[in-house]
Amino acid sequence: MSTDIQPQPGITDIALYEGGAASLDGVKDVVKLSSNENPFGPSEKAVEVYSKSSRALHRYPSTDHKNLREAIAKVHGLNADRVICGVGSDEVIAFLCQAYAGPGDEVIHTEHGFAMYRISSLAAGATPIEVKERERITDVDAILDACNEKTKLVFIANPNNPTGTMIGGSEIARLAAGLPKQTLLVLDGAYAEYVEAFDGGANLVDSRENVVMTRTFSKLYGLGGLRVGWGYGPKHVIDVLNRIRGPFNLSQAQMETAEAAVKDREHAVRCREENTRLRAWLAEALAEIGVPSDTSCANFILARFATPEEANTCDDYLKTQGLIVRRVAGYNLPHCLRITVGDEASCRRVAHAVRQFKEGKA
Repeated sequence: MSTDIQPQPGITDIALYEGGAASLDGVKDVVKLSSNENPFGPSEKAVEVYSKSSRALHRYPSTDHKNLREAIAKVHGLNADRVICGVGSDEVIAFLCQAYAGPGDEVIHTEHGFAMYRISSLAAGATPIEVKERERITDVDAILDACNEKTKLVFIANPNNPTGTMIGGSEIARLAAGLPKQTLLVLDGAYAEYVEAFDGGANLVDSRENVVMTRTFSKLYGLGGLRVGWGYGPKHVIDVLNRIRGPFNLSQAQMETAEAAVKDREHAVRCREENTRLRAWLAEALAEIGVPSDTSCANFILARFATPEEANTCDDYLKTQGLIVRRVAGYNLPHCLRITVGDEASCRRVAHAVRQFKEGKA
């Protein structure tokens, strides 16, 4: 192996991202609750559009995403010219790091924040800075204390993954107002649609020049396998991001399907309401058997156990029952398991299995 050919500094520090497992060797009737997917799937209207789009696979897609951007803007009350689309919100996050952070710069994220913040920062050559949370909730004062002249980006997931917690608009506004003048605040709203009447920070984006919001079609809209996300920000930021975005980063099938999905408000509302109902049921059912969780505002709960050993042993037992959840030691939460809110049958099945485990009947 040549020692002269080397990647850019920081890249070898990146640990490979591991998605949620989807199968178990030797186990049938598996329920996947490890990736925060919508158990009800995408809108039937979106599926129909996706099927029809296959007839034009020989055509290059639009480079400006105009129809999708306008559909997003209409549904959310935004300016379409300030919307950018990407391959999941992950790509928009990567664009931000590529455009605004590099060697000698720092990028702040919280201790239980989404792994891609650190990965994209290192890929850009910047230094990720991890800031403590307060009881698994974003601590604005801790973030502000960590800022300095090197800080170029601050990433906040609100609601956060994997904790499910969120902070209010006044705290977000206080954070934006207190940042150094060269710093962008990025509000990751991957789970924003699960909070009724929440704009994900769009109003703050409109009122300031240092705030960007990212969103995804992978969660509420059930299009995780299609990889479509978007961002909304000040014109000067979106103009920069579009300069580094590949002209054909989204296929026509992706754009048309996402457009149909965002327009189907009936399906979106139904999925949010079912998630809210089943999330409350599952959290209460687990709390009754001694497995607490913080109030979640997303489509999962973070189940807390007494020790990392108990969490891992419970996970091992769940696997024998065909239930796949997510260990989150990599997010500094070794005593927790993240459990996606599935359909009613899945929620009842996982609650029953955890009860069996806690009562020593495993």
